[in-house]
Amino acid sequence: MLEQVVLETINKNNLIKNGDSIVVGVSGGPDSITLLDILVKLQKEIKFNIVVAHINHMIRIDADEDQKYVENYCRNNNIPFYLKMEKVEVLAKNQKIGTEEAGRNLRYEFFNEVLKKTKSNKIATAHTKNDNVETVLMNIIRGSGTNGLKGIELIRDNKYIRPLLEINRTQIEEYCKKNKLSPRIDSTNMENIYTRNKIRNLLIPYIQKEFNPNLIDAIDKLSKISKEENKYFENITKKAYKEILIEETKSEIVLDLKKFNMIETVIKNRIVLYTINRLFGSSSGIEKIHLQDIIKLCNNNIGNKYLIPNKKVKILIKNKEIFIMKNL
Repeated sequence: MLEQVVLETINKNNLIKNGDSIVVGVSGGPDSITLLDILVKLQKEIKFNIVVAHINHMIRIDADEDQKYVENYCRNNNIPFYLKMEKVEVLAKNQKIGTEEAGRNLRYEFFNEVLKKTKSNKIATAHTKNDNVETVLMNIIRGSGTNGLKGIELIRDNKYIRPLLEINRTQIEEYCKKNKLSPRIDSTNMENIYTRNKIRNLLIPYIQKEFNPNLIDAIDKLSKISKEENKYFENITKKAYKEILIEETKSEIVLDLKKFNMIETVIKNRIVLYTINRLFGSSSGIEKIHLQDIIKLCNNNIGNKYLIPNKKVKILIKNKEIFIMKNL
């Protein structure tokens, strides 16, 4: 039974504990309605609360029907339902970003808003094994480092959980059919105008047909290996960071230049990313080229030289120290 597989994933990875209150992001599609339905059943095994957050992106003409479907499910199961309506295409245009990115940002902002409003402590999203494989392939195509091979984390920031990450899409479809859930189908998922859709609808089926029918499991295995190895490197990075740290405040972090230059390049890269992440809560926007420039600046060992890899971050070399600071 799929419920048992999900329960094992939850228990093995400590995703949900007794007393948790969870915001479940539900679009009404097969993945998210399966997640919600299974979590409702698992409340008999683990004592936790559920609230549902649904966003009407106002893109498709049948988006209102998706909303009603999720709302009715919540009403029938006595689950608090929270709704946000937003014209995502207009939002994307105003922010000068892609529709996918705007939609994702909006979802997580709303999920966190509901989390605070309901005093919940976790957010559950319906990412599956297929989503993980698509993410890994996207990262490979974009030329990400080995970090990109990790794919989607089962749990992130002790808040975002993905209980369906061990489940594939075929199992989801079978569960919906067996439990007569009649999920909503997002027609835009079949439009090959977005990178993820092209990977899902064109690249993966082609590789499965021509090279490896078990591609999903193969890439997922690669992802798991990468996660394990990354944990090892994370521990080394944290230890090295403590050894070279001079000062840490909310606006800047100061590192010992000489000690930094003695470290292997692979760990230097991770220390820079780790430091920026500590300062900003994210290392987004720092690419391989930026890391190379920062390490080159440090190797030159010339005082009062600085670098601005993006408009938020400033790297300054002064008095044999590395200042990584917010570029105010």
